[in-house]
Amino acid sequence: MPDLLMAASARTSGMVADIGELVRAESPTADVAAVRRCAEKVAGLGSRLTGTHPERLESGGRPHLRWRFGAGDRVLLLGHFDTVWPVGALATHPFAVTDGRMTGPGCFDMKAGLVQIFHALALLDDLDGVTVLATSDEETGSGTSRALVESEARRVGAVLVLEAGEDGALKTARKGVSTYDLRIGGKAAHAGLEPHRGVNAAVELAHQIQAVAALGDPAAGTSVTPTVASAGTTRNTVPDAAELLVDVRATTTAEQVRVDAAVRALRPALPGARLEVTGGPDRAPLQEASSAGLFALASRLYGELGLGTLKGVAVGGGSDGNLTAGVGTPTLDGLGAVGGGAHADHEHVIVAELPRRTALLAALVRELTARPSDPERHAHSGADTAARTTDHAGETA
Repeated sequence: MPDLLMAASARTSGMVADIGELVRAESPTADVAAVRRCAEKVAGLGSRLTGTHPERLESGGRPHLRWRFGAGDRVLLLGHFDTVWPVGALATHPFAVTDGRMTGPGCFDMKAGLVQIFHALALLDDLDGVTVLATSDEETGSGTSRALVESEARRVGAVLVLEAGEDGALKTARKGVSTYDLRIGGKAAHAGLEPHRGVNAAVELAHQIQAVAALGDPAAGTSVTPTVASAGTTRNTVPDAAELLVDVRATTTAEQVRVDAAVRALRPALPGARLEVTGGPDRAPLQEASSAGLFALASRLYGELGLGTLKGVAVGGGSDGNLTAGVGTPTLDGLGAVGGGAHADHEHVIVAELPRRTALLAALVRELTARPSDPERHAHSGADTAARTTDHAGETA
C-alpha cells in the first residue's frame, strides 16, 4: 500500500497537467459542440493512460464515453465532463496553480475526478472487471445519460462516483430530489378600470408559495423551496397567468412520496383560478445503507495507505450517485478532488490531495475486482460487505 501511494505521488505533476488540459477544454452542458471537443480530450487521456480506446455513445444528440475492461462487471467508475461554466470563463478564471491550490472553471467539479480515474487505473496491473463511464449532461440532470448510467449500474457490484469531496469527506449519503412546476391560470382585466372582473394569478401565486413552503419538514431533513416565480405582463393588467418552480430535497423515499402527494393535492385559493402541477420525484436518495460497506472498505484502505482517518458526510446535493443507488447498487460518492467552491468564483483543488485520492481509488478498484482465487483479498472485498440488502432495495424502488 505505501508503494501505491508513492507511485501515485510520482504522478502528481502529470495529473496537474492533464487537469489543465481538460479545464482549458471548456464544456458547458448546453454547448454541445464544446462538449464534443472536451469529450475528445477525455477520450485521448483515457486511451493514453489505459491503452484502451473508449466506446463513443450517442444519446439525444450528445456524446458519452465508456471504457470496458474484460466483462466490466465488478465496479463502475462514474464521472462527467460537462460543467456549469460558459465558454469564455477562462478569460476571467484562468487555469493556474498557486501555493498548492489549483483554480480554473470546472477543475473541482469535476475534471480533476476524471483525471484521477485514469491515473488510478494506470497504477494497476489488472483492470478486468472495471467499467468507466463519463457523461456529458450531469449538470442539467442527466437527461440523455440517465438510462445509460442506470443500465451500467445494474451490471456491477459497486459504483464509485468521482464527484468532488465535501471538505475532504466522502459523500456517504445524498438527499433525493424532486422538482415541480406549478402553472396558475387567472383572468385578465384592466387594473384601473375594473380589477374586480379579473382573477389575479399573481395573488394566487402568493397563496401557492406559502402553501408550498409549509410542506417542508426540517426535523425530517426535508426542504421544499419555491425557487423561481413569475406573473403578469404589464403594470396596468390583472395577471392572467403565473408560474412557480419548486425544489424538494428529502433524506428518504417516504418523504418524497409524502411531499409529492401534498403538492398534487394543492388547490386554488381564489375563486376562478386554475392550477396545474407537473413534475415529481426525479432522483431517489443515496442512503447510508447503500454506501456503508464501501465506506468501511475505503476507510480500511485509507488507513493502510497511512493517510489517517477517512470521514464521511451526508449532503443535500444530488449526483448520478443517486441514480446508481436508486437501482439498488452499492454506491460511494465524493471520491474525487479535495477543495471547494463548486460552481463559484473560488472553485479550487488542493494539489497535495490528488495523489492520496488517486491511491485510494486504485486500492478500492483492486479490492473490488479481486477474484475468488485470491482468498485474502476477496475476503475483504467491498463487493461482499456492500451487498444489496432487502431494506435498501425497498427504500430505493
